[in-house]
Amino acid sequence: MFSWMGKNEKAKKSPEVIHTVTEGLKDLYKKKLKPVEDFYRFHDFHSPALEDADFDNKPMVLVVGQYSTGKTTFIKYLLEQDIPGSRIGPEPTTDSFIAVMHGETEGVIPGNALMVDPNKPFRKLNPFGNTFLNRFMCAHLPNKVLESISLIDTPGILSGAKQRVSRGYDFPAVLQWFAERVDRIILLFDAHKLEISDEFSEAIRALKGNEDKIRVVLNKADMVETQQLMRVYGALMWSLGKVFNTPEVLRVYIGSFWSEPLMIPDNRRLFELEEQDLFQDIQNLPRNSALRKLNDLVKRARLVRVHAHIISHLKKEMPSVFGKDNKKKQLINKLPVIFAKIQLEHHISPGDFPDCAKMQEQLAIHDFKKFHALKPQMIEILDEMLTVDIAKLMPYFVKKLRNC
Repeated sequence: MFSWMGKNEKAKKSPEVIHTVTEGLKDLYKKKLKPVEDFYRFHDFHSPALEDADFDNKPMVLVVGQYSTGKTTFIKYLLEQDIPGSRIGPEPTTDSFIAVMHGETEGVIPGNALMVDPNKPFRKLNPFGNTFLNRFMCAHLPNKVLESISLIDTPGILSGAKQRVSRGYDFPAVLQWFAERVDRIILLFDAHKLEISDEFSEAIRALKGNEDKIRVVLNKADMVETQQLMRVYGALMWSLGKVFNTPEVLRVYIGSFWSEPLMIPDNRRLFELEEQDLFQDIQNLPRNSALRKLNDLVKRARLVRVHAHIISHLKKEMPSVFGKDNKKKQLINKLPVIFAKIQLEHHISPGDFPDCAKMQEQLAIHDFKKFHALKPQMIEILDEMLTVDIAKLMPYFVKKLRNC
């Protein structure tokens, strides 16, 4: 199915271009962006610092869905091979995050061992604690598909507060961590059960800001008649519109992604075309990976710039001696007004600002006295990175695309 992924000779003929692009992004981050992140404590509020593995790793695909929607089967279908350590069944069988990656032999690496491997892009997952790490593993195997991409299988999502509590770690936060770093998010639905549970809605909200990476798959569509399938498709689109609350219509692929014969073959041609479109989208990930990393770095730089203005503004408003606690509470309550003020003063797009409610929650546990005042030179360096340095890298991206 994906034998092409190990045979892209053109891409192999231009390692110097790929090396230049990757090293260029690393250099910009380490010299110009990370110092600003450190100075304004960006990592305490948003994403951890990036490492070399975040730039060097292969494109990753995150597979998310409620239990028994066929996530593990979908991955097996892509690989045409079983995954070490995985199980498939009608009940919730996947209770772990499984990174499926290339390896010379088949095997499984537990989560705690992954935390000390500098060549894997997972070391920053350590703050989620042992409860999560005990439910995180890497399954490695020799597979042509995995020479170009990696896949992340996720636990099946159930409904009800009990399931959320029993996990013992912040499931939406882990999803958000992966969503910010992967190249594609496959959101799987079962044609027989479209109900979006509370936890699934929470999980989808954790993907906010990464809508451009999301592809929706209506799986097991061969089990319903054509007329019923049309109704199911319409109901899914309506539900997605409510959850995502965006004007854009998400692309929904319809099919049955497993190797068994179709139960109702009436829509065979439709399923084949939809499968080709989805696989073509995944096929382009290695080619577009460098551009995705550039795009994510630019998004991160814009957020860092806004964060610097927010932190420095709060520092400026704090009294030097008395009434600090009361002033801190007032500033947190006025944060929406502060956001609007910063937006107007510095001509910043509202889309660059973080979630206000989440920021208010995080600010409550921080000491504003330790914040730093604004350093215009640092902001100028960020602006130079976004307007000048990125432009200098663009010819290498164009050359890479032509050679792919």
